[in-house]
Amino acid sequence: MSESSPDLRNKRFAFFILVTAVFILLLIWKFFDVMIIHPVKGNPGIVRPPRVERGPILDRNGKILAVQTRLYTVTAWMPNVKNPEKSAALLGDLLGLETEDLLARMKSRSGFLYVKRKVSPSESEAVRQLIEEGELPGIGLEPEYGRNYPERSLASHVIGFVGTDNVGLDGIELTYDNVLSPPEDKKKQEETIYGNQLFLTLDANVQYFAESLAKKAWEEHNPDAVMIMVMDAKSGDFLGWASYPTFDPNSFTSASNREKQNRPVVAAYEPGSVFKIFSIASFLDLGGIDTSSTFFCDGAYEKEFPASGERIVINCLGHHGRVRPQEIIKYSCNAGAAYASETVSKQDFYDKLTEFGFGTATHLPFPGESAGILRKPEQWSGRTKPTIAIGQELSVSAVQIVTAATAFSNNGMVLEPHIVKKIVSPEGKTLERFDRRPVKQVIDPTVANSVLQMMETGSERGGTGWRGAIEGTQISIKTGTGEMIDPKTGTYSPAAVLASSLAIFPSDDPRFILYVVIDHPRGRQYYGGRIAAPIIKELGEELIRYYGIPVTGDTVVSHEGSIRVRIPPEASLTDVMPDLDGFSKKQLMPLLDQENIPVTITGDGWVIHQSPAPGTPITSDTKIILELE
Repeated sequence: MSESSPDLRNKRFAFFILVTAVFILLLIWKFFDVMIIHPVKGNPGIVRPPRVERGPILDRNGKILAVQTRLYTVTAWMPNVKNPEKSAALLGDLLGLETEDLLARMKSRSGFLYVKRKVSPSESEAVRQLIEEGELPGIGLEPEYGRNYPERSLASHVIGFVGTDNVGLDGIELTYDNVLSPPEDKKKQEETIYGNQLFLTLDANVQYFAESLAKKAWEEHNPDAVMIMVMDAKSGDFLGWASYPTFDPNSFTSASNREKQNRPVVAAYEPGSVFKIFSIASFLDLGGIDTSSTFFCDGAYEKEFPASGERIVINCLGHHGRVRPQEIIKYSCNAGAAYASETVSKQDFYDKLTEFGFGTATHLPFPGESAGILRKPEQWSGRTKPTIAIGQELSVSAVQIVTAATAFSNNGMVLEPHIVKKIVSPEGKTLERFDRRPVKQVIDPTVANSVLQMMETGSERGGTGWRGAIEGTQISIKTGTGEMIDPKTGTYSPAAVLASSLAIFPSDDPRFILYVVIDHPRGRQYYGGRIAAPIIKELGEELIRYYGIPVTGDTVVSHEGSIRVRIPPEASLTDVMPDLDGFSKKQLMPLLDQENIPVTITGDGWVIHQSPAPGTPITSDTKIILELE
């Protein structure tokens, strides 16, 4: 049989008819499903997705920092738009859109079109009114969930923000996206899915204190950036997290990358002299020095290596003479710290710093965290060890410094840092808590307490941190002024510095760790002790007032918790007239029951005059007159 025989042609034609019929049936079913079963009011042909309500983000006390809102999106179903020119003109005026651009978009589409996503309530109401008046045929309003940040820029770098589709793009919103907005359940498309609630460790009031001071420092010193951190010294909870410049997540698209940068975790820098507390603690714990060890500072640290011909000179800010570890901390002596570094091996020093957490990310729930730079000992030169001892030739992040400092407030134990306190289900059940978690015993308790006491001398007159002292409170403080690398030359800049100050207080029973960093200040003053330490003082005083921390000189009143109320006596008559001065009318009522002695009461209040006088004998002729006021 040839290929062109009638039977073969008939079979092919029948198969073609069958395939075509099936295809047409599928198209009809799809049209029926879209238009009848799952229509979208105002815009037929678009299937509405399942509803997911994103859970709120709150501070540790339940103050709302991010919350779901219901907004509307303006849409168009072009087959029903009778007059695109008129619709584009009306919508352009209402929604702040270019009429010509909108008209071009309308004419380029034959079906569904997003006119504008998540418009403001006032805009959606204006569009709704025109739709109801019949002025916008084919135009619809589709409900969508949006995100609102009621405190605007407060804690914006921690919270982050979401995109148009309510998906987290940065900060906690990104890291906990699936917790706040659980994946949709395809089997339950008609049900609303509620996300979990996320409680941060931040206290909104402490956050406000920190951000206000960061803004003040920004305006006063004209720096590249300011960071202020507040941590609960006993739990590792961040109570405040300020980074300036900042931004409003409600309008994040208009913010620059610089404003959105979460510096405490992503920025790495040479810490400067603040780092000396970790160096001295390391040398003490390793046994290279003790609290009575002494070193001589004549204005510089100098050392030569004949084999290599290398000569090292590290200048000091003063000629401190013979110094112990305490004076090294108090006066921030570079030479003393550098000479002390000679007492331990570079491998032991490196190992101890890694135990503090330097060179490793803290694993806080933020994207892009920097681990800093701490090179391995085999990469060190002859000057690396003494240079690291004074806080240079390594880089750290602000969260690393604050986290490492928990060793001094917890008897040598480093704690895990926290920014999230707990996760709570929509029904109010706590799903996960992040409580105090010890990580590693880095130094001996005696070493931790010794360094804390050394830091306390820094707040005394003569110490570099005396401007951070708080009257009536013991505070341990260490300042720093680190040189910054000029990216153009690869050497230290003669003009750019990083001013900082780290404080732990109260020294005898630490409650807070404060850290202030001012990046490249351009004012007349730039030393950490001069511009960062005063911020420590202001912030510390705010915390004392807010938390009601007693200070020396306060009058402390104790009470057993119960109150004894004295019941006033009632007036009564004996053989002589009693003294009724100051008695109330209620106390005088029993006198009216006397049948043989007439009593006259005038006025209201308390007795100011009586007749007869107190002590007068009472007889059958006595008449009592009481005047009240």
